[in-house]
Amino acid sequence: MIANVMFELDVVNLSTKDRSSGALWFSEVIATIGLVLIIFCIVRSGRASAVPYAVGVWIGGAYWFTSSTSFANPAVDFARSLSDSFAGIKPSSIPGFLIAQIIGGLLAYVLVKVLYPVARDEEAK
Repeated sequence: MIANVMFELDVVNLSTKDRSSGALWFSEVIATIGLVLIIFCIVRSGRASAVPYAVGVWIGGAYWFTSSTSFANPAVDFARSLSDSFAGIKPSSIPGFLIAQIIGGLLAYVLVKVLYPVARDEEAK
């Protein structure tokens, strides 16, 4: 909404950008897997203070290398539906993104369990 004002748009301007395609949903699965893996793997490696930087780098990169422009977060889905710009998402496209993000989160959870079968604090015991 702040960006809308900066670009002289209405504060709330529902997006008309349709993002309903299998390629975009697959892209969201990949973006979400990457985001969740980065967070969990960095925390599990004992370098939690690096998470904010790594998340920023991941989202910045994923914006460019995913066809969906890496929403990777349900809050972002809803926020970007309030701006009718190139970055927006039509409200009716949100359910597909939510499902893709849930699938990506679940797949990332499985990958974390495979890569780090024991939590770091459990290893110390």
